[in-house]
Amino acid sequence: MASTPQRSIRWTTPLAAGLVCLAASSAASAATWVYVSNADSQDLSVLELDRSAGTLKPVETVPLGGTAMPMAVSPDKRVLYVALRSQPFRVVSLAIDPASGKLRKLGEAALADSMANIDTDATGRWLLAASYPGHKITVNSIGKDGAVGAVHQLIPTTPNAHAIHADASNRYVFATSLGGDNLSAWRFDAETGRLTAHESALTTVAPEKSGPRHFVWNRAQTTMYVLNELDAALNVMAYDKERGTLRQVQRTATLPAGFTGKPWAADVHLSPDGRTLYASERTSSTLSSFKVDPATGQLQPLGQVPTEKSPRGFAVDSSGRFLIAAGQESHSVSVHPIDPATGVPGTPTRVPVGKNPNWVEIVDLP
Repeated sequence: MASTPQRSIRWTTPLAAGLVCLAASSAASAATWVYVSNADSQDLSVLELDRSAGTLKPVETVPLGGTAMPMAVSPDKRVLYVALRSQPFRVVSLAIDPASGKLRKLGEAALADSMANIDTDATGRWLLAASYPGHKITVNSIGKDGAVGAVHQLIPTTPNAHAIHADASNRYVFATSLGGDNLSAWRFDAETGRLTAHESALTTVAPEKSGPRHFVWNRAQTTMYVLNELDAALNVMAYDKERGTLRQVQRTATLPAGFTGKPWAADVHLSPDGRTLYASERTSSTLSSFKVDPATGQLQPLGQVPTEKSPRGFAVDSSGRFLIAAGQESHSVSVHPIDPATGVPGTPTRVPVGKNPNWVEIVDLP
């Protein structure tokens, strides 16, 4: 009887040791890569985020040969897409090396216009795009290799389409119209990659000339947050995920006290745990923080902190510990540590990148 546990120990100990080694190896190989598109230097900065030190380390600079602006990451995190807003308008598909974070070009495809925003659908088979100067939204196909293909569908919109995203169900797509002060709603068929008009086609954002720009849903898909560019207000919208409809429930400001300039809000993101919402405003060069009510989705202002000059784009890492903001006019990015108790970004460290950095994507691999 005594020999049975001895045999068990001899067989399981190497297995347990192997699992420990595997876990240690996985932890050692895990990395966080940060991608910053630089419009004026027409390239892309690749950096590694060291969470233990709260710093960014440059990895490589990738020339793109065009005005690099909005980016998107494939759902499987294997491909990075970068839209070029100079002629000829196109999107570059770049394979991400999980070991080094470096990029390998898969191909280029034509876009129908200069695109202010791109995103993939949940399947990764379709690229959605919104054109500010062209007043249109489009769908491009994506091949099995992850490379974007030809324009599949083009739909005219009200003026200055700015952002476009599918909801978590992948059944509804919304796009902002900055010049039309509305969000358009579309039904999406992921099999055919086609958009069709939704029953409630438009949701008006009041007042006039507020300029809805970027938006994000909470994880429960009960609330959408819409940031206005022209008045720097945040709109809290109740979202009916079954019907794909919106209803405004709150409006609040992102501007610091005593602000006297022309509002120029840019980007909006939620923390991974959904407890804090962040917005950037370029004239004041600040980041606003808001506490999210978990029951209602409504916002309580937490104030503003200074960041890079003209923070057009930013992102929050998956741990919720760091916010990385890009300064259009400072040609640098800032890594803000986030206070775990308050959710407010702290004093940053700065890293130079290319000229006119404007979009940030953060990818955890493997």
